[in-house]
Amino acid sequence: MVQKRYGLLPAYCILLFAVLAIILPFYMSLIVAFKTPAENMHSFFAFPRTLYLGNFEEILSRPGYFRSLFNSFYITIISITGMMLFWPAAAYALARKLGTNKIYRFLYYFILLGIFIPFQVRMVPLVRLASSLNLMSVNGIIVLYTAGSVAEALFLYVNYIHSIPTDLEEAAWIDGASTIRAYISVVFPLMKPMIATVLIRDALWVWNDFLLALLVLNRSIEHWTLTLFQYNFRWRYSADPTLIMTSFVLAMLPVFLAYLFAQKHVIGGLMSGGVKA
Repeated sequence: MVQKRYGLLPAYCILLFAVLAIILPFYMSLIVAFKTPAENMHSFFAFPRTLYLGNFEEILSRPGYFRSLFNSFYITIISITGMMLFWPAAAYALARKLGTNKIYRFLYYFILLGIFIPFQVRMVPLVRLASSLNLMSVNGIIVLYTAGSVAEALFLYVNYIHSIPTDLEEAAWIDGASTIRAYISVVFPLMKPMIATVLIRDALWVWNDFLLALLVLNRSIEHWTLTLFQYNFRWRYSADPTLIMTSFVLAMLPVFLAYLFAQKHVIGGLMSGGVKA
């Protein structure tokens, strides 16, 4: 028993390091955001003596903050709505035809190649294509995000749909339902755990994305997202870490609250996707 416990020591050390790597930056951002600049200069790692809210008032009063916040919410919500409407339906068509139709099989594996191509490789041609199609705007980047999520989304959805018995759809067809009706009434509700998992993952990606937003939206302050607001704010106020950390805390807060309400769906989707019917 003692040897077994000592054998787990390296694993516990790795887990402890991982926990500290996650908690420490969050802790530092939080405590610095509630300090005055003078108090932060005196003791950077100490807990604040009082909860100073002046930094939050300073950030919220800056021009462009609420516009950037609205842009982030708008882009994220519309993007994940499009992902929820298009990719589960496309995955259903592919999953049910992979074994019998070579064209569907080729299309599926062709799309999956996008997983192995880094964004840095696609970056220049993607921006040139977006510019030629007049997609260098808030609405344009929604199209880019939706299209950019297709490879990983189809991979997860198709494998999940394979675990759903076709007997359920056949029973719906016997009752007179069309293929579309069978998908909406039978398959789509069973996909909800995986849909929730994929959408939460993609929502975090869209909300926190910086590089694509920098390439597409950095031309005007009216198009900024929160990540661009932080980027431009950081360079302008790099001498005041309290304001920088406060902007980070404000950007993390919506994601943190959303995850608190949706974490059971993430765990349920991962567990359901790992079990074959």
